[in-house]
Amino acid sequence: MKNFKAFKIFKNENFGIGQIVNTNIDELDQGDVVIRTAFSGVNYKDVLAGKGAARIIERFPCIGGIEAVGIVAASNSDLYSEGDHIIVHGRGLGVKHDGGFSEYVRVPAEWIVSLPKGLELFDAAVLGVAGHAAAVSIDLMELNGLRPDQGPVAVTGATGGAGSLSIDMLSSLGYEVVAITRKIDASDYLHNIGATRILPIPDSNLTAKFLEKGQWSGAIDATGGFILSWLLSTMKPNGVIASFGNVAGLEFKTTVLPFILRGVRLIGVNANTDIPYRQKIWNRLATDLKPRHLKDIAQSIKIDELSDVMQKILDGKTSGRHIVSYD
Repeated sequence: MKNFKAFKIFKNENFGIGQIVNTNIDELDQGDVVIRTAFSGVNYKDVLAGKGAARIIERFPCIGGIEAVGIVAASNSDLYSEGDHIIVHGRGLGVKHDGGFSEYVRVPAEWIVSLPKGLELFDAAVLGVAGHAAAVSIDLMELNGLRPDQGPVAVTGATGGAGSLSIDMLSSLGYEVVAITRKIDASDYLHNIGATRILPIPDSNLTAKFLEKGQWSGAIDATGGFILSWLLSTMKPNGVIASFGNVAGLEFKTTVLPFILRGVRLIGVNANTDIPYRQKIWNRLATDLKPRHLKDIAQSIKIDELSDVMQKILDGKTSGRHIVSYD
């Protein structure tokens, strides 16, 4: 069996470390479907795992990468046939099942969704888990009454993958989007993808009041920590926050006041959605939620560059999405 490259994470004295290895299909974890990977997006969770910066990996060794898009190379399932274009993410991929940083991936058929009409494989890779989380956030916020005529929507972690895609999607739907970022020097980039205004993140050394002047009808928070505390205190009445990140910390402080005096709703977003809902979200990503600036948000790299790029992401020296290309 022909060998190919993969980024495998091995146990060490910390939380693991990733390196490029040669492997083959027979060595991959079991599944009904073998996928020839076209692209795999690099997520913050992948960075934490690959650099051993947090306890992410549940089984060593494990090929990293929590997502992949590609073409079915072989299938023992009636659900998918050779040549089908597909998307796979979550379900333990890249955490406890060999993941997407590999020229081939083998997974159970029930983990897969079909690439919807209107998206190319590259588009789906730029979107990936980050775009899926952003789209789930918008979908749930809309179900909770959010509309463009209600006022500005804040997006934290604005230069990251999920933040950038959130800005692009919201602006395309007609929302006034305010980017909250510590990278003020990225103003041109943020304006280009749809941000109306750009604000610096609040000072973490300041204790936010539990209720401040209401500014936002909605917010997508990719940061958590003190920034989420500040968002809760600055929401307008009946405002909606979708939260899915923790780069600013796992804990936040608040009281019941935003909830009982302003009717603020805080929605937790778990992007590891069930497959029927996941397919619905991907169908939206191919239609009304399809971002307009995917090429501006994405940077393609080769698998040999992955470790260096992970370090730059960990150091906060990147913006947008990095996509590993296997062509």
